Amino acid sequence: IQEAGHGEAETETPCRHKPGKQNKKMMENTPNSHPVGEASGKCVICLDKIQEKKTLKCQHSFCSECIDSVFNVKPACPICNTFHGVYTGTQPKGTMTVTRNWQSLPGYERCGSFTIQYSFPAGIQGPEHPNPGVRYSSTTRVAFLPACAEGEKVLRLLKKAFDRRLVFTVGRSATTGLNNVITWNDIHHKTSTSGGPDFGYPDPGYLLRVQEELRLKGVTEDD
Repeated sequence: IQEAGHGEAETETPCRHKPGKQNKKMMENTPNSHPVGEASGKCVICLDKIQEKKTLKCQHSFCSECIDSVFNVKPACPICNTFHGVYTGTQPKGTMTVTRNWQSLPGYERCGSFTIQYSFPAGIQGPEHPNPGVRYSSTTRVAFLPACAEGEKVLRLLKKAFDRRLVFTVGRSATTGLNNVITWNDIHHKTSTSGGPDFGYPDPGYLLRVQEELRLKGVTEDD
């Protein structure tokens, strides 16, 4: 059984101004309570006066050039992380197969379970990957979900994330340290049916945590 790991961190495209420490802090997720930075008329991305103001649906405003640069990487507001459009990842071509089983998981004894199998053939990295033209090997991953109502919801969201190429990426494996391999992309999966919260069950908070991880990539039931 494979252990679930993290993918590579995303790198944002720099804007025309060099961001400082305050900019990095503002790029973190903060509550959407009021338009941060607008009272001073400054863009929180470049920290300069807003030029060619662009206001998003979440009511946060930025320099047009700055927010366009951010959206080239990830179409989400840098202040509140509200997505504006569909975020597509760099996952290679592969398949996601789901099987329903009668076997229950620890903590979910009143229902069966789902077995998810992800399969990827070997291929060559494209321009969206760290080393275009370099080969990556084939891989298979298996994960488990309880077949309860909340587990079925997570399964639907994972299918949506897979279709948007968000579940995996190509990069450095946090588990083995190898480069140019297919690796998890910060959406945690339970790769064991037991053993506790690290990689298996029981883990009462897992289904809620993984929904939050999916939300941060723009994957919800409402989008």
